[in-house]
Amino acid sequence: MAAHNELGKLGENIAAKRLVSEGYKILERQWRFKHKEIDIIAKKDDILAIVEVKTRSSEQFGGVSDFITPNKTKFLVEAADAYARQSNTKCEIRFDAIVIFVIGDEYKVEHIENVFFS
Repeated sequence: MAAHNELGKLGENIAAKRLVSEGYKILERQWRFKHKEIDIIAKKDDILAIVEVKTRSSEQFGGVSDFITPNKTKFLVEAADAYARQSNTKCEIRFDAIVIFVIGDEYKVEHIENVFFS
């Protein structure tokens, strides 16, 4: 399990760096809500991005629906609403996914905007 957690932490660090390089400001990482968390909350212009990060050790990935289940979608929407109210955010909220494939010492990053509609 430790290796899985380390891979996840590596993926979140890579995702955060990628978002910053794309002009986003990281507002929160691992923001907790009801015993679960949003991996990254970032802002760019007038968009608040709720970002789910998935890190894989191979390119055998499947579709986005394999990791963003209906229950996960419901949680993300509820948590995003709670965050927006708590932080008094009044901008558009978008749900993104960043998928990182780590193969050896190299990695490939895919940023999927509006993941619920992909």
